[in-house]
Amino acid sequence: MNILLVTELKIPALLYGGTERIVWWLGEELVRRGHKVSFLAGEGSTCDFANVYMYDPKKSINEQIPDGTDVVHCHFPLDEKVDLPHLATLHGNSKPNEQYNINTVFISKNHAERHGSTTFVYNGLDFNEYGPVDWNLKREHMLFLGKASRSKKNLKGCIKIAKALNEKLAVIGGRGLPLSKTVRYKGFLGGLKKSKVINQSKALLFPVIWHEPFGLAIVESLYFGGPVFGSTYGSLPELIPSEVGVTSNSYSELIQAASNYRDYNRKYCHEYVCDNFSVRNMCDGYLSMYEKVLNGHQLNEKNPVHVMDSEIRHYPMQE
Repeated sequence: MNILLVTELKIPALLYGGTERIVWWLGEELVRRGHKVSFLAGEGSTCDFANVYMYDPKKSINEQIPDGTDVVHCHFPLDEKVDLPHLATLHGNSKPNEQYNINTVFISKNHAERHGSTTFVYNGLDFNEYGPVDWNLKREHMLFLGKASRSKKNLKGCIKIAKALNEKLAVIGGRGLPLSKTVRYKGFLGGLKKSKVINQSKALLFPVIWHEPFGLAIVESLYFGGPVFGSTYGSLPELIPSEVGVTSNSYSELIQAASNYRDYNRKYCHEYVCDNFSVRNMCDGYLSMYEKVLNGHQLNEKNPVHVMDSEIRHYPMQE
């Protein structure tokens, strides 16, 4: 199969970046499976295993599809008719009543349900990028993993929990002076530097105050054996069964749960991710979608539309 992966973003992501890494890993895995992959990606993109064409947002996608393409897989919402078999993955949240292409794929069951759909493929990690887990590495801190400047990621809430636990908090995804002895800013890390900080973490604190579509940080922490303590919004309850963490919208309940982080089996957390959230699993899911559209089928019975009141506002946490 000749597959075109389309993203407005620059690839590869060297440091912070969620969607970019998903697109890259999917392309690598498709090539490993014997498929031909091309990227239509943001200016400055490079790749050593596939052809790269620069995406021009001023042109239609149809004008930019290379000859010989069998299926087009966009990683942003499609607002035009694509002539070839196609699908589009929605990686983010929506504005009220926003409508999407009939072949839109979501990234969790909850994400799909909030758009009146049942079509989703979980994001998957390429474990080669993270390296092996060092089970003997000392666990030194609690972890915040995300873009700290985004208030809906709730760094303030994480600091509150860490202080109540009398634990240090390592922040990957932000820079700044320590607000207290609690916070240690690590900046925007990638590669093995990022892996080591995650590997040194006792647990991930994830009390997000929006409907998280997936939450790559969750599976990254679990891969390194770190249980997750987060809110109940978005995909969190489906990604965090009781064996690997706790979800609650009460700070006091999360503080109590996180104080028992030692009770979780770190190797079980790791195996749970390996079994359910690998790039192999993700690739299997998308190959199934490609076959459907190549055979003339639509991925949704009707155009998905955002069915909740709003994704913009923040949702509450209780004391």
